[in-house]
Amino acid sequence: MFGPGEYVPDPTEGITDVKNLPPSQTVAYSRNQPQTPCPRCGHLASRHTSGQRTLHDLGALSTGCPVDLLVSYSAHYCSQCRKHCNIDLSDVAPPGGHSTHRVIQMAVRLVVEDG
Repeated sequence: MFGPGEYVPDPTEGITDVKNLPPSQTVAYSRNQPQTPCPRCGHLASRHTSGQRTLHDLGALSTGCPVDLLVSYSAHYCSQCRKHCNIDLSDVAPPGGHSTHRVIQMAVRLVVEDG
């Protein structure tokens, strides 16, 4: 039977100066695909270009060291509807966001707990 786990205090608690926080680790994450279905018409769209985006993630909560995800993604062109589209990253972060869903959920939870 699984329990709630061991309580581990926040190692960054009490740090008031940003310079004293642990540096973030950079982790590569790829969503670069050669072809993907077009979200508008479903036709197989080929890769046109690729790009990179940095997203902030929690990392290991026990160490207090955040993670920066360096996401490589592909942009595609559909020859049937003549439109460009990017690979969908909405499962990782909201469109245009700089943080992952995990960071946003943690921030909302902490604000609610603090009142």
